[in-house]
Amino acid sequence: MKHADVQVILSPVRNPSGTAGPGRTIRKGTAMTRRSILWSAAIAALAVATVDAGLVGATDAQAQPYPSRPITLIVPYPPGGSTDVAARIMAERMRPILGQPVIIENVGGAGGSIALGRVARAAPDGYTIDIGQWDTHVGSIIYKVSYDLTADFAPIGLMSVNPLLMVARKDLPAGDLKGIAAWMKANPGKLTFVNQYAAGQVSGILLEKATGEKVNFIPYRGAGPAMTDLVSGQVDLLVAMGAVALPQVRAGAIKAIANLSPQRSPTMPDVPTSDESGVSGLYMSAWFALFAPKGTPKEIVARLNDAMVQALADPAIKARFAELGLDVVPRERQTPEHLAAFHKAEIEKWWPVIRAAGIKGE
Repeated sequence: MKHADVQVILSPVRNPSGTAGPGRTIRKGTAMTRRSILWSAAIAALAVATVDAGLVGATDAQAQPYPSRPITLIVPYPPGGSTDVAARIMAERMRPILGQPVIIENVGGAGGSIALGRVARAAPDGYTIDIGQWDTHVGSIIYKVSYDLTADFAPIGLMSVNPLLMVARKDLPAGDLKGIAAWMKANPGKLTFVNQYAAGQVSGILLEKATGEKVNFIPYRGAGPAMTDLVSGQVDLLVAMGAVALPQVRAGAIKAIANLSPQRSPTMPDVPTSDESGVSGLYMSAWFALFAPKGTPKEIVARLNDAMVQALADPAIKARFAELGLDVVPRERQTPEHLAAFHKAEIEKWWPVIRAAGIKGE
């Protein structure tokens, strides 16, 4: 190993007694004693050893394989929701693949924008990542944010597309989108539509454009309270992910109107698309993906992506995702490059809609 240059300055050392042994006197300006030379040489050797130890320690730290400690997976919502459940499923399966724990940290508030700010400010070392979705990585522009959605995050991989269901109170006098459009025309402005996040409000705006009628938006802070009111018949329509809506649909407490996707979902094949339900082109879907802070080394992104891909290939994980109404994307769509292109396309598609509608976070 090449040693760092160490400069040691030797100064004459005088015996306080003024002597260097019996019968000898040290005069000013004379050469230092043998003892002082040996003492100075010992100091120099110690300095070189200390520098070597520092260099070895730094080299060992840099040489540690990633990951060498637990990874934090930021969930942008409180515990218990579909995002949190999906994150915990992935964290559990990725742990043995990575050889380190993946620790869930729930950071709620402001539609997930607080969590994203935390990730954007984190060190780009692969130890802080987030599970992102449409609302956080596209729709959060409705809030005043301290980060750039197009530049401050490194894509790791797309995990799933999550069909959004439009569901209605069970006694609404319409069973499909065609019937709802007719009911809206007969009852102008009376249809109550839950607005619990950006995707929900955008869905309502798309319904207004498709039918030429207005809806009455009712704000909610989350899908849980909104679902409670839908079940009790206090509101008419709600758009939510299958994990939230399907249990109530299957229990007969509410009714499914449409899957807001171009194709039927394998996880809910009995729910018609919006085209089949009577209003063409009413598409709105969610998705889950993993992101890291910008500047994260490519080899670390590749390691995280590999762990994600292996987890999603596990039949048990696919089955658990299916129970939540989440469609795991094909393997070729799980790459960082595909997520980068997909995210860019989502922004280009939806930001003009959000801005034109003047949607603002509450």
